[in-house]
Amino acid sequence: MSPSSKEERMEMSRVPYSLVVRSLMLAMICTRPDIAHVVGVVSRYMAKPGREHWKVVKRIIRYNKGTSDVALCFGESDSIVKGYVDSDYAGDLDKSKSTTRYVFTLSGGTISWVLTPEAEYVAIS
Repeated sequence: MSPSSKEERMEMSRVPYSLVVRSLMLAMICTRPDIAHVVGVVSRYMAKPGREHWKVVKRIIRYNKGTSDVALCFGESDSIVKGYVDSDYAGDLDKSKSTTRYVFTLSGGTISWVLTPEAEYVAIS
C-alpha cells in the first residue's frame, strides 16, 4: 500500500498528508467521533502515504463538509452508560495487525472511545 514507484514517492512528498491527517485527528477528538475509525486507518501511513491514501483523506474532508450540520445530542430520558466493542483480524494489511474499538455512550451519544493498536484514548468531558 505504500508508494511503489519513485515518481509516486516524489509526488507524495509535496502533498501535506501528515498535516491534513493531524487536523482530522483534532476534529475527531473535539467534535467528530464518527470519523475515528477511518482517521485511525489513514494515520497508519503518515510516514509513507500513497496516492490512494491521499484520495481517502480527501474523501474524509468531503464527508466532514457534507455532514457539518450533524451534531451529538444527549437526551434526558436514557441516562444509562452503554459499551460496545468491535474488532477485526489483521485489518492492517501492511503489518498484519488487528484493530479493536470500544465505544461508550450516554443517552445515545458517544462519550468516550478507544482505538487500538494506536492506543488512542479519547474522552469528551
